[in-house]
This record gives sequence, C-alpha cells and structure tokens, in this order.
Amino acid sequence: MSAHPVEHGDEPVIERPKRTLSTLRAALARLAPSMLPLMESERDEVFTLAAETQSVGPVNGFLLRWAVAVEIERHPATARKLHRAEHLARTASDEETLRAAAREVAEIKAAARRAVGT
Repeated sequence: MSAHPVEHGDEPVIERPKRTLSTLRAALARLAPSMLPLMESERDEVFTLAAETQSVGPVNGFLLRWAVAVEIERHPATARKLHRAEHLARTASDEETLRAAAREVAEIKAAARRAVGT
C-alpha cells in the first residue's frame, strides 16, 4: 500500500477504494455519510458539465476530489485534524490563526492527493 497522510496510530479503517464513482460513494457512505448529499450534488453538476463540454476532465477532477476526501476520512485522527483546522479557518478572529489553519488544511489535502496518486 502506498504512503498516506497518517498520524502515528491513525490506521485506516477501510482499504483505499478504487477511484470509481461507486466505490468512492460506498466508502463515503461508511466513513462520512453526512458528506453524501454534497457528493451527489457535485456529481450531477460535473456530469452535466462533462456532457456540455464533451470532456472527461470534469469527471476526473470530481473523482480525484472525492478520492482525496475518502483518503482523509479513512484515517480518523487525520480527519479530526482536518475538520478542526477547517473550523478554525472559518472562525478565526486573527490573521495568524487563520493562516496557520489554512496551511494545515492545505498540507493534509496535499498529502492525501499524493497518497491517492494524482
């Protein structure tokens, strides 16, 4: 298995799914079901855009985005760390905290992108 964004003791709760709509959706349903409505809404928009532009680019981007989300959610401690940083980035009252939180979000997502093999 390839490297993934984990903290010590942050073992994945499921195997990394293939980058297909059905496997990513099933993984998300198990790991973070509250994210399913967003995934499904984005799916509808992406497939419409792909048809309009006659390009698979939007679909590939969609699958990558959700593979990254699933990669993070497979590791509970990493997911908690991301959600805390996202919350701080939304609610920070000072620029230093905002920048640190945004940097942490970006680092976690970049590590997950590397793990899923962008």
